Amino acid sequence: MRAFILGLLLAVGATATATAAGETNSMQNKTESVVIGGGCFWCMEAVFDHVPGVKSAVCGYAGGRTKNPTYEEVCTDATGHAEVVRIEFDPMATSYEKLLAVFFNAHDPTTMNRQGGDEGTQYRSIILYANEAQKEAVEKARAAAQARYSGPIVTEIVPLAVFYAAEEHHQHYFAKNPTAGYCRVVIKPKVVKLQQEGVISN
Repeated sequence: MRAFILGLLLAVGATATATAAGETNSMQNKTESVVIGGGCFWCMEAVFDHVPGVKSAVCGYAGGRTKNPTYEEVCTDATGHAEVVRIEFDPMATSYEKLLAVFFNAHDPTTMNRQGGDEGTQYRSIILYANEAQKEAVEKARAAAQARYSGPIVTEIVPLAVFYAAEEHHQHYFAKNPTAGYCRVVIKPKVVKLQQEGVISN
């Protein structure tokens, strides 16, 4: 009888240990996402590729009406979509709020439908939230960022309906084409500046 009870206790203990380990692994493997747009998605992807805790950054389209849009369609200004990046991150290594702070530092959120030489509604500043908690965090981040700008922040804050991944040749464009003109003149200086300011890592 004693042997039976001891065996039962050991089995229960092993199960509890396995369950705890499983929960820990589940927490470690959990990721969250944020969908943002601040001008050319090549730029935003390159910036967030240098943020610790970010697992992936995918260029795409969101915020519009057209289903399964192509890059050419988005560029016509007729789809309503913006160029965006879906960022998957590890909440144990970084936070939604930290990523929002990077976002507001990585572009000028006070220019309507334009970033530098890129003009059109597809280049608008936009954050697409997944739930009310994210919406509240976005509004707080916008209010905090406003103190750094003389003009009003025009970032669009809307619920995320659907995200469409962009064509493959747009993914990791900066990493794959570092000597291309746009990468040398626009993307690299932006990344270097944010690195020097300590906003992103090297």
